[in-house]
Amino acid sequence: MASEAMKEKCVRAMTNSENTLLTAASGRTYTILGVTLCETAGAAETFDLYVDPLGGSNDTYIYKAQALGANETFEHTGRIVLEATDVLYGIAGSSADIDVYITYLDQTL
Repeated sequence: MASEAMKEKCVRAMTNSENTLLTAASGRTYTILGVTLCETAGAAETFDLYVDPLGGSNDTYIYKAQALGANETFEHTGRIVLEATDVLYGIAGSSADIDVYITYLDQTL
């Protein structure tokens, strides 16, 4: 039986290493409704946000070197669909402290 549920994911302190933000579980589709990033260390930063289909090595960028001002918030409101084992990653351009909040719809068929 198909089901769907609204969910959230919080990632505290995204850094300048590759950060796994959300991984779609096997047998599920995640429709990301919004991604909010907030710089909390008081220093202007940049960030990348990208999807790695099937957890492989073919990164598809949503943002590359996107500016994020000191103590500012950036909101992505376009839909992003992750299918089973797809991964949403984020990385800061330098040593940073960026909080990430994701809202998504978890669907099974």
